[in-house]
Amino acid sequence: MKLFNWIKRKSLLNEEDTRMVVKAIRQAEKSTSGEVRVFIESRCAWMDAMDRAAEIFFSLKMEQTEQRNATLVYIALKDRQLAVFGDKGIHEKVGTEYWNRIVADMLKDFSSEHYGKGIAECVIQIGNALQTYFPYDKETDKNELPDEIVFGR
Repeated sequence: MKLFNWIKRKSLLNEEDTRMVVKAIRQAEKSTSGEVRVFIESRCAWMDAMDRAAEIFFSLKMEQTEQRNATLVYIALKDRQLAVFGDKGIHEKVGTEYWNRIVADMLKDFSSEHYGKGIAECVIQIGNALQTYFPYDKETDKNELPDEIVFGR
């Protein structure tokens, strides 16, 4: 059974939801130098979601963006945990209340099992904040991190 474990990971979001989230990431990053990544796994056992998000953030080397303006949207669907972790540059601009608000908005969609929509809208909100504080500059901007969703265990 373990051999087919990877199939479960991808079924957390259907293909349409996956496309919607990746499109939202690309749209959010179009108008900012900031970066957004989404990490989805089924379980976050024995760990606080924010601690797990920080662990993943650093393991994906997201703190290496030039302006320290990367953000990770972390979801453990089966454990019903999520967190948004913003690097130093963006966190100093928006603060904890902003992150709490976008998590609350995402939870509204999750409560009706609209996972793709909730994640995509969260990503767009992050993109709007990034655009405000880290606008796109065609001379210097580069896509520093991949746009695809990362599926964990």
